[in-house]
Amino acid sequence: MPARLLRLLSLLQTRREWPGAELSERLGVTGRTVRRDIERLRALGYPVDATTGVAGGYRLASGTNLPPLLLDDEEAVAVAVGLRTSAGSGVAGIEDSSVRALAKLEQVLPARLRAQVAAVGDTTVKVPRRRGPRADPATLTVLATACRDHETVSFAYTGRDGAQATRRVEPHSLVAAYGLWYLIAFDPGRDDWRTFRVDRVADPVPGHRRFAPRALPATDAAAFLAATITSAPYRYTAEATVRAPAALVRDRLRTLIPGRIVPLDDHTCAVSFGADSLDLIVGDLVALDAGFSVTGPAELLDRLRTVGRRLTEGSAADLADRDAGGDALADPR
Repeated sequence: MPARLLRLLSLLQTRREWPGAELSERLGVTGRTVRRDIERLRALGYPVDATTGVAGGYRLASGTNLPPLLLDDEEAVAVAVGLRTSAGSGVAGIEDSSVRALAKLEQVLPARLRAQVAAVGDTTVKVPRRRGPRADPATLTVLATACRDHETVSFAYTGRDGAQATRRVEPHSLVAAYGLWYLIAFDPGRDDWRTFRVDRVADPVPGHRRFAPRALPATDAAAFLAATITSAPYRYTAEATVRAPAALVRDRLRTLIPGRIVPLDDHTCAVSFGADSLDLIVGDLVALDAGFSVTGPAELLDRLRTVGRRLTEGSAADLADRDAGGDALADPR
């Protein structure tokens, strides 16, 4: 396949619809050449739809057969399942690429193959990571496609307080950070930007309504996310001095924003905690696996004492059971 056709195909896969004039400009060719190249793609099995008029353009549609250039049916299913798994697995460095690739692939998958991919996903049991809820890859795919195509999307959302509501937003970016996935979007109903945890999003539905992207009030999506999270009010806050290097604490508390971990010296750091649940803060403190002194609300200190007492009692009971078992085994009779 000539390089220009590959470039054209790549452009068609990155956006839902392209005006003919913009394709001509991107490729550096005339509109007549674009039309001819579109026909060549169709001859190769790629279903490219066209619309006429002033706002006319081209879009890559779902086909009755998988385009023959890259993958056969079994390979397509294998790749889609692999992308779904990696998109939700938390493997560092490949999550963003997996979601983008999955959005491209599912755009052209025939219905019979989509059913196979869904069947594998529905019957596969994933062992979750030790820390943090995981986002649904299917939800990520819908949101990623809406971000790419600048289309509104509606979904059910469970807030930090447990309240549920239906939201309709203009999605901007998906960000994988601190062990979680976040959607950054503009909410027209509230006339402001909002950040949504994707693991709390359910049943996303594209609105098929295009919008002009707004400028994000930050240098980039990652900076906006960090500023939003650090400024969010929490029901409980605490400060701890931890007898461990900051780098080690960051590794053990991957869901905590790095800016909340400040090195004091080579062997000690200060950590700021914030959550709507005492158990989340207690869990992070236990996960430190290091000595610490903490200041916070009385409820937190009481909860820590309770947890410490239970752990001590559990350890003592375990030692007693081991001693009893050892005595029994020592006498073979």
